[in-house]
Amino acid sequence: MRAAIYARYSSENQREASIEDQVEVCRRYAAQHGLEVVTMFDDKAISGSDRNRPGFQALLAGARKRQFDLVLVEALDRLTRRLSDVAAVFDELQFLGLGLHAVNVGQVTTMHVGLLGTMAQMYLSDLRDKTRRGQLGRVLKGRVAGGKAYGYDVLPGDESGHGARRINEAEAEVIRNIFRLFAGGVSPRAIAKKLNAADIKGPGSRPWQDTTIRGQKERGTGILNNELYVGRIAWNRCSYVKDPRTGKRQARINPKAVREYVDAPELRIVDDGLWQRVKERQAEIGFKVARDEGGNALNRAHRRKFLLSGLLTCGCCGAGYTIVGKDLYGCRRHRGMGNCSNGVRVSRADVERRIMTALKEKLLAADLIAEFTRAYQEEANRLAVTAHSRRTGQERQLKAVERKIQAIVAAVEKGLYAPSMNDRMRQLEGERQALQKAQEAIEAPAPVMVHPNLAELYRRRVADLEQLLSDAELGSEAMDLIRSMITGIKVVPRKDGEGVDLELSGDLARILHLCSTTTKQNAQAIAGAGRVGTSAYEVSVVAGIGFEPMTFRL
Repeated sequence: MRAAIYARYSSENQREASIEDQVEVCRRYAAQHGLEVVTMFDDKAISGSDRNRPGFQALLAGARKRQFDLVLVEALDRLTRRLSDVAAVFDELQFLGLGLHAVNVGQVTTMHVGLLGTMAQMYLSDLRDKTRRGQLGRVLKGRVAGGKAYGYDVLPGDESGHGARRINEAEAEVIRNIFRLFAGGVSPRAIAKKLNAADIKGPGSRPWQDTTIRGQKERGTGILNNELYVGRIAWNRCSYVKDPRTGKRQARINPKAVREYVDAPELRIVDDGLWQRVKERQAEIGFKVARDEGGNALNRAHRRKFLLSGLLTCGCCGAGYTIVGKDLYGCRRHRGMGNCSNGVRVSRADVERRIMTALKEKLLAADLIAEFTRAYQEEANRLAVTAHSRRTGQERQLKAVERKIQAIVAAVEKGLYAPSMNDRMRQLEGERQALQKAQEAIEAPAPVMVHPNLAELYRRRVADLEQLLSDAELGSEAMDLIRSMITGIKVVPRKDGEGVDLELSGDLARILHLCSTTTKQNAQAIAGAGRVGTSAYEVSVVAGIGFEPMTFRL
């Protein structure tokens, strides 16, 4: 039987050779039991509670394609540590007719799934509790339970992760400067630009971003919210739970009653007065941002979705072009980090208008529609002639077969029967049935009906689409229709400094390219697809036939 080996280890602290060791044990098991190892899957430094592991998902995909007959693991907890996942994988493999073997127990049965799956999940729970207990112990000793924050170094000899830290004076001065600038009225975005302009590296030697500085006050993230800078270790502010559907962790704020705070004066970088001024300014800004002019709270979770949201990118640095002002798009990196030279802003209305104008003018060119109509009619006529010729030929063959069948029937009625007639009759009946089905499969082409005002009909539909975009109930559907044809739009500043060019990619770019190079061949290419598109979306499907991905400049 063909076996697929799966191996996994969960911690970055484990040896890379762990995978090799598991594979070797599995290979020996396979040799002892006469199994042929045909493929192998692995996941390195990924928790067994995460169902979205690439190797694990590739294993399931291979199983569904019947690429092997059984799955072989060192132990069931290598496959997954969640009881529900163990049961789900076992059920799916059984449904597919595939086996599951573990070196330590042999062929896995329902009993193994229940017992070993429960033990694996209990191990996860126990490990989580022990980890938290260890973190609490370090915090109570005045040590840091988390990773290395900006502004600190790990003490020599403490690389094993016991939380001993000391202040990095160069980084500490950067932190004090950030606090002073913010308390003095400078925004996190402007601070990030200043630091990047001075070539000062941020956490992880990455460029500074405004989010790195401001973070989230409620969760205690970001430079301005790290209480360690005032000599106070804060632990258990948040809990992280994993979504079982996606495998992604989500942070949840814990009640104040379960948080732990321990003084660590030797780690203080910022004095209490400066810290307090920063907190006061955060509170002031938070009120202004979270309230409207009448003092009413704003629901910032439901931001308006624009037609081209998430599709625009900077032609200079590749970062996203996002809303930077009232209906204005700008380079996110230039605005937030200051390390992109492209400061050109474009009007959202102008970008959307250029897209819609291209649909109106280029897609609906009169010469293209005229050539398309002629080519469509010509193609439909050719198909009609071909279908008639095929039908006529098959009718002649069918009549010949029926004459032979009648001849055999007549011979039997005259007493001229022979055993060989049975085989011949079955053969002729099969031929007749095949010819009848072939005839039914030949559909008569529908009459060519092209609307005399096709161009105007297109323009009305596009105009209706523009109105639909502003409709409160149906606008999102119209947006999805347009967005489905666009892969991306690169915003490229013109060399003369006058505005920008838009480089459009995706199905819409192919359509516009096709329409801008109107030729008989292009029109026939669409007509040959066998239909007239009645909307931009339908034409995109047709125009995509035989064309490589391309960009189109607006």
